[in-house]
Amino acid sequence: MATEPRLTKTQELVYEITVSEAMAADVVTVGPDQTMADLRIIMRDNRISGTPVVEDGRLVGMISIEDLINALLNNDIDAPIREKMTTKVECFYADEPLVHTFAKFSKYGHSRYPVLERDGRLAGIITKGNVVQGLLKKLEIEFEITEAKQGSSRRDRPTIRKFFEDVYADEISFTFKYLVAGQNLKGTGKAASELKSALKILGVCPSLLRRIGVATYEAEINLASYTKGGEIRALVEKWGITVEAIDGGPGIPDVELAMQPGYSTAPDWVRELGFGAGMGLVNIKKCSDEMELKSSVPEGTHLTMKFYYTS
Repeated sequence: MATEPRLTKTQELVYEITVSEAMAADVVTVGPDQTMADLRIIMRDNRISGTPVVEDGRLVGMISIEDLINALLNNDIDAPIREKMTTKVECFYADEPLVHTFAKFSKYGHSRYPVLERDGRLAGIITKGNVVQGLLKKLEIEFEITEAKQGSSRRDRPTIRKFFEDVYADEISFTFKYLVAGQNLKGTGKAASELKSALKILGVCPSLLRRIGVATYEAEINLASYTKGGEIRALVEKWGITVEAIDGGPGIPDVELAMQPGYSTAPDWVRELGFGAGMGLVNIKKCSDEMELKSSVPEGTHLTMKFYYTS
């Protein structure tokens, strides 16, 4: 059995919420050809301390109150914003899980980040306050759903354990298989989402579904980011569920090091898309009742995760 502490309910929920669900979509923006004097008025009237710089709907930079103060001190208030803005901007994508925001807020210490669509268009902006509000809203919805179900008898609710108890056969199991393309993060998370939907139909309880969803998502990200491609298999049996992530290389040179929080060998293209924080295997271990990782270079990696109905 796993000795690592479980992810909390809130930690599980941040995988279910996307950045777009928490961000502020109504954003005050400025253009690169406006002046710092214009920015001063916009910041004052809207009571903001920074804003995205947008040209033709696309993010080209960020400008902050610190930039405005420096312009005032240097008597350069009439300079165009494009001369004072920051062009190397850390951002999030609208379809990213909210969990990705935590590492970036901690690492860079910025108070806000722009949120982009995958084609580069500005979708919104997100702050720590937005993250908290998004989680509170999700928790409120979860609470309301739970309250609504309290009037129904547990015996009336279909469960995977009851299914196996009611069906007589020498051996019963369900197998699900999903192919994951390597070196390609487009559509990543689809396998985890489809597996959760299938298990929900079978009657797997919500708390177990969340753990399986988080672990499978992290495994899918690893397959798409680091490998030549592979597959995710899920075997549903009477005692519980086994999820495997199998790839054909290049393998992990140092498994023990890979299990350290924050350790990542993600290439630049993966980091630019908001992935590669180095917490994938750590979170998988926390979510699983049992986890086994076997890897050899260059043959590949075989990750096994087990989840029990009674845990």
